[in-house]
Amino acid sequence: MHTARAFVLDWLRACIAAFQFLTRLPIPVQIDYTERVFRRSVVFYPLTGFVMGLLLLLAGKGLGIVLPPMPAAVLLLGLWVVLSGGLHLDGLMDTADGILSHRPREQMLEIMKDSRVGAMGVIVCVLHLLLKFSLLYTWLDHLVDSGSWGNSFLIVIVPIWSRWFMVLAIYGWPYARKDSGLGSLFRSVRKGHVFASLGVALLATTIFVGGTLHDGNASVVFDSTFWIIVCGAVLGTLAVGWAFAAYMSSKLGGLTGDTYGALNELLETVLLLGVIFVPIVLV
Repeated sequence: MHTARAFVLDWLRACIAAFQFLTRLPIPVQIDYTERVFRRSVVFYPLTGFVMGLLLLLAGKGLGIVLPPMPAAVLLLGLWVVLSGGLHLDGLMDTADGILSHRPREQMLEIMKDSRVGAMGVIVCVLHLLLKFSLLYTWLDHLVDSGSWGNSFLIVIVPIWSRWFMVLAIYGWPYARKDSGLGSLFRSVRKGHVFASLGVALLATTIFVGGTLHDGNASVVFDSTFWIIVCGAVLGTLAVGWAFAAYMSSKLGGLTGDTYGALNELLETVLLLGVIFVPIVLV
């Protein structure tokens, strides 16, 4: 009985660690951040994305009702940044500063460690946020014009799969820094953690998308729309994420904590682009 209780508490600590690390949701629980806790926390990364996606969906619906699409999109983008505390944007800027400096590998890594943001980091961040804003504006504008929220639920799967790929990137590519860094805490992530996080991502996607399409009807497993959405999310995430990660790794000799955040941001934008086009394909 004691062993079972300790097992449950261990995984509960890992879940709390995932939410405290990747989000700014108020969870006033003190836990000891050991390497074991960090390693296990990656299993729950897609769950943090699921909760964020639900909050974004609800906020988008509310803002779309009371405001025109453009200011609604600005506020929704602001909420998206606040929910993650700008953690991944910071990684995107540091990665851009390093890789786009076109310096030798070791100098790139030193540039990325610098707390100051350079010109390339600012440029990439501004363009990235503009693109994300334009996609959110298009999403809201279409929904308001159509008078139906139809496929709006698809936005929920965006942060689920972008965060799952971070887990795959942690396991699948070597850590670039010889010295210690925040990302080094995840170097002991195992294949089992990757598959467990994939299970969490698939479960969250299946329950939400399937339940939304069929109001909880089990016949969703025979629905082509459901499989297009799920397979599109998985295959799109793998293809685009792999391309980005392989490019970064070729430049840096591996990945770092900053590149994990950059991968998340870039994948969110690509998946958001998919959210805009999927309803057109399914018509």
